[in-house]
Amino acid sequence: MGLLDEDPLDSLREKSTAVASAITSPTVMSPGTQSPSGIQSPPPEQQPQPQHHQRQHQHPHVDHAKEKIRHFIHPDGRKIHIAHTPEEHAKLRKELSQQHGPDEFDVVISGTPEHLAVVRELHAHHTARRDTLRETHGDVFHEFEKVRDDLDHLSNELNQLTHHGVALDANFSKFGYTARIRTKDDHSGSSTPSQSSGPSSSEQTLLDKHQSRVVEGMKFFKRPVIRQYFHKGLLWRSARSGEVGTFELFADLLYVGIIGIIGDKAAEDPTGKSFLVYAINFTMAFKIWNDLTLVSNWFERDDVVQKLSVMLYLILLFAYTTNISYAFEARHPGGEFDTYIPMMSFYLAERFYGALYFTWLSYVVPLIRGTLLYTSFIILLAIVFWIGSIHVDYPGQLALIWIAIVIDLWGQGFGMFLSRASARHLHARGGSRRERFIRKYFEFYPAINIEHRTERTNAFVSLVFGYSVLTILYQSRARVGLNAFLGKGILGLIQAFAFQWLYFEIDHQGVHVHAIRRHWLSSTVWITCHLPFVLSYVLAAATLSKLVLAHDCANADVEALGESYQPKSVADLDAGLRWFYCGGIAAALLSMTLLSYCHVHKTLENPRLRKGPRLVVRSCIAVAILLLPLAKHHLSSLGLIGTTTALVSLALGLDIFGMSCSGDRFWTGGWCDDSKRCTLYEARVRCSRRKKQDIIKALHRGETVRLEELLRRQSTNSSAMSSQTELGVSEKLVDEEWQHAAL
Repeated sequence: MGLLDEDPLDSLREKSTAVASAITSPTVMSPGTQSPSGIQSPPPEQQPQPQHHQRQHQHPHVDHAKEKIRHFIHPDGRKIHIAHTPEEHAKLRKELSQQHGPDEFDVVISGTPEHLAVVRELHAHHTARRDTLRETHGDVFHEFEKVRDDLDHLSNELNQLTHHGVALDANFSKFGYTARIRTKDDHSGSSTPSQSSGPSSSEQTLLDKHQSRVVEGMKFFKRPVIRQYFHKGLLWRSARSGEVGTFELFADLLYVGIIGIIGDKAAEDPTGKSFLVYAINFTMAFKIWNDLTLVSNWFERDDVVQKLSVMLYLILLFAYTTNISYAFEARHPGGEFDTYIPMMSFYLAERFYGALYFTWLSYVVPLIRGTLLYTSFIILLAIVFWIGSIHVDYPGQLALIWIAIVIDLWGQGFGMFLSRASARHLHARGGSRRERFIRKYFEFYPAINIEHRTERTNAFVSLVFGYSVLTILYQSRARVGLNAFLGKGILGLIQAFAFQWLYFEIDHQGVHVHAIRRHWLSSTVWITCHLPFVLSYVLAAATLSKLVLAHDCANADVEALGESYQPKSVADLDAGLRWFYCGGIAAALLSMTLLSYCHVHKTLENPRLRKGPRLVVRSCIAVAILLLPLAKHHLSSLGLIGTTTALVSLALGLDIFGMSCSGDRFWTGGWCDDSKRCTLYEARVRCSRRKKQDIIKALHRGETVRLEELLRRQSTNSSAMSSQTELGVSEKLVDEEWQHAAL
């Protein structure tokens, strides 16, 4: 690196001090105000202890790399303070306003345009000072610059090795990099880094935290802490990744069972009205699940009250589900039962509870009070239409129902989009009362924790795929189990496996920038598109159970089924079943295509088929599946399932082949000589230095060293993990690592 020795560096430091003192600067230089580098030094009463001071003197570059610039002096005399969080900004401004006049200080948030403008102004000021130094003391200046560049290079290395967030690195590698993220905590768990700590204080704190056996006790109530939020275009979030709780997985299991009941009810009577009722019931249940996911994603609590709140959500969801089958029976001629009012009662109870919960959170977490109150307002607005649907007969109530569904699903996101757009537009025209209102209540708004949301969605989709396999299970009492029923069940299993492969291993593998991080539009589409994806796939899975048990094809004797399955077997397929099944598969494929398009995937150097053409072909396959019901009775249940499975497998095979590199051996790549030569097997063998030398000599002679013989000899000759030389002198064994190409 070309670093100087200690004596020249000390003499150079004395020369640079003399050079700096010879330059007249508009910035006031006094103890506790500003150093020549522009970094604010602590005042005399806040100087560290002697031992810390000595350590900082020995390693100034370490402290320079690890220390955050907290305040500096502006050329006009103002003291500029840097706040790392909006909470710290408000606290600093309040404290400083009581001690100094408004013209003596200023507070800016790190990373904001105000901070950038101040830094640029100071950069220009110190650039002028540097030019003056270069003209006055050229030789000493260049020598000092060289040493400083070397120290800065080492400082950057130390900073990367010691203070780079490992959790945030994992986040970037999995979901894509963005420069608009700021973390609210460091390794030690505090919201802002400490200046008085030594170079290894945060690492020692982190080590002590991991090694400590002390755990925090369970509390009945803990103040909710927001996980992440947006402020002036920056995402403030915790460096820790969000984890899915076990109670959330329990809720997913319950919800998958509920949507299975809703799908089975629709498959019993495959008509247009059944599909309409299915879509309404499914969306309402999905909204309850989404509310629970949203609360868990926004806030971090982990107390008894949170668990009880989740249990209340599940109780209301369970009670709602028990009344969905006959909710619309008496709403049309010929109906005898009507459970619409009980169903809506439990659903409205959940919505009222959600509105009350968000209103309470607005007072507990005032930072995002505007967003929480707006969310409560949207819930209450939708409740008005839900209550109105109770007093209107079918089909007039459908208009009120769908208006309420649209408000529930997109009201909150649309309102936040309008507030952000209005804030940008009004900022360009100047201040106004509306602008001040938006800045006051919508300056902060919660963001989605990408780790928690993706893990929760992946777990839920996995359960949905598992449900699709559960629906095709049946019991046979035939002596020879090889029949059409088994064939259709196996084809359904292959189809579910292909969907799982496409969703997890193709569309969500190798993501460069996740849809949630890519753009607000892609994030909205990715989150919203999971509703039609799961809705259509569950409908197809529920219908598939009817097709598997149908005996409309050869080698499908109804007597081969178990007694409880024989009444479910039909001799002829209704047109509605065909449309439900094929339409569900096609809609699920199209939804997966849109989900994949929202991501920015990593690219291969020479792919056989790029992402765009593959998605176009997948869409064409989905359209072909959608048109299969037009074949009517020319396709039996076996032919219909076989055709759809073949088309879905074709889409999967095309994606697999397209993601391989052109020029590589796709079928026999693992058997070629290059693959054999690049395969190394690594083993760690405990042996003496003499044994190591014997192994190296044997490898140089081209002999094969067999590990089993070496290990057998070691265990036989020395059970105490030591070896004896020819003179009987024991040598201490050391751990050695060596590699040997076995193939």
